[in-house]
Amino acid sequence: MKTFIQIAHSTRKSTARRLSAIALGLTLATTVAACGEEEKDDTPNASATQTTNQSSVEVSDAWVRATAGAKDTTMSAAFMVIDNTGDTDVTLTGARTEVAGRAEIHEMVMVDGKSVMQQVEDGLQVRAGSAQLLQSGGNHVMLMDMQTELAPGDEVALTLEFSDGSTVAVDAPVKAFTEEEGHYHAPGTAEHSH
Repeated sequence: MKTFIQIAHSTRKSTARRLSAIALGLTLATTVAACGEEEKDDTPNASATQTTNQSSVEVSDAWVRATAGAKDTTMSAAFMVIDNTGDTDVTLTGARTEVAGRAEIHEMVMVDGKSVMQQVEDGLQVRAGSAQLLQSGGNHVMLMDMQTELAPGDEVALTLEFSDGSTVAVDAPVKAFTEEEGHYHAPGTAEHSH
């Protein structure tokens, strides 16, 4: 038969265990609540960022001129079709890539009877429901201060920037391209509608 001291001691142990369990439960509940509060912040989540970066622009048939074997290996160019499937005009305002120190939007114009290349200061407009062809001898993305040699079969990652704040990532294969005059620009540009 248990004595009064044994019963009191047993009750104290049981009470201490219950109090420990309650304390542990409260600690866990507080930790979980604190974790939930830490996750709440005002920064946009990834899907919100993607939503603000959506574009009505689609790019196809992209390629970049190889520099391997070229007379001037400090520059190249990217060509493609930029299709604006939206209801609002958009302007190609810039481009960037890790393979070049600079990327500019260029056009060909006639100066003193010669076709010359120049930067398009205000960007290249792509009308709603239309496409803009970037091609040799016409509008193109000029890649300057090349950081690496480009050989046929390589691939170049480009990011195109548009006036609506959107960007379009393009993976363009590198292709060989040569012309007798030592450059790859000839007269003519093209724009077409759908």
